Amino acid sequence: MQIASAQLTYCTNIHPGESWEQVFENVRTHVLAVKARVAPERPFGVGLRLSAQAALSLRQPERLAEFQQFLAQHQLYVFTINGFPYGPFHGQPVKAAVYRPDWREHERSRYTSDLAWLLAQLLPEGQSGSISTVPGGFKADLAGPEHVSRIAQQLVEQALELHQLLERTGRCVTLALEPEPCCLLETTEETLAFFERELWSPRSLGWLSSQLGVSRSGAEQILRRHLGVCLDTCHAAIEFESADDTLDRLAGAGIGIHKIQLSTGLRLPEPSADSLEALSAYDEPVYLHQVVAQSRGGRLLRFSDLPEALRHREARAAAEWRVHFHVPLYRAELGAFGNTQAFLARVLERQRKSAVSAQLEVETYTWDVLPPDQRVGGVVASIARELDWVTARLAPATTAPTS
Repeated sequence: MQIASAQLTYCTNIHPGESWEQVFENVRTHVLAVKARVAPERPFGVGLRLSAQAALSLRQPERLAEFQQFLAQHQLYVFTINGFPYGPFHGQPVKAAVYRPDWREHERSRYTSDLAWLLAQLLPEGQSGSISTVPGGFKADLAGPEHVSRIAQQLVEQALELHQLLERTGRCVTLALEPEPCCLLETTEETLAFFERELWSPRSLGWLSSQLGVSRSGAEQILRRHLGVCLDTCHAAIEFESADDTLDRLAGAGIGIHKIQLSTGLRLPEPSADSLEALSAYDEPVYLHQVVAQSRGGRLLRFSDLPEALRHREARAAAEWRVHFHVPLYRAELGAFGNTQAFLARVLERQRKSAVSAQLEVETYTWDVLPPDQRVGGVVASIARELDWVTARLAPATTAPTS
């Protein structure tokens, strides 16, 4: 949907499905059902999630043609792809494997190239598309500056491919690194440093200019056009960041926000023995649930998963916890917890006043592992309610809600 100078959709990674046949069935059923509720008479954008397996399958001409025909028939279009999870994402332990292969490895580049080619075939005429991706890699997997340099080089090479794709097809596809707790790009500060010291370094600019026979300023324009960030509002809020500071610093550095993933995480102000006990219901075996706890002195304590934090004595005495567990946007209170809705609401307020991104995507992929009381009504109704909640906050100021 077009709203507040942006395209708005939801990410289909909420629906289990690794093969192309499963993904297509999810579009036929769930996506059409959501469209019928929120945009019955209007074109509706699809935030597609494709595994490496599904992407290879969709590249087959007959399958791609069938999907293109289906999209046109039902007033659907694809403008963004979630290229973060390479392999299985539902129904089995994922945890830190979701970051692998990371950007040191050729498999990640090949996968992203497949997605970029597909997106160029699926984009409406005159529209740009985005692919969100792993923020370099998981910190625990990386060993020193040589790994960081390797990641940067592969990303610059990917930007070259995207530039060449634009020249061949006229379709602009951007790659959006998604900062996340415990990854190479975790905070806004780390993101700025990586772009400025690695992606836009003299080494990167020199390599790209020599490959294309353009000036260094021309090479920098290409990198800035094709490489940017996907701002996940849950991830940034978990890091105790300020929405205004994050948006202002990215804009000030000239880093494009190619997509905003609209999401909220768990928040525990003044954690108690009872609330921490209640939090154990969110300790499930599929996804990694990073925790950032703020001590009473203001120091941030970081944990790669919930069980580690629950066992930590200093964390249990902290002033506040924030947990990477995507929960429905519209629920400000979740029993013993709150959520990080305030960060998201401020981002949407900024978007309403002056667009900070052209692509917005609701992402509450944890539906299947949420406690039962948060899944009442079913997944389609919940997605539609989330999209309505966002739409209301992007409405003109005279009608926008105050809460």
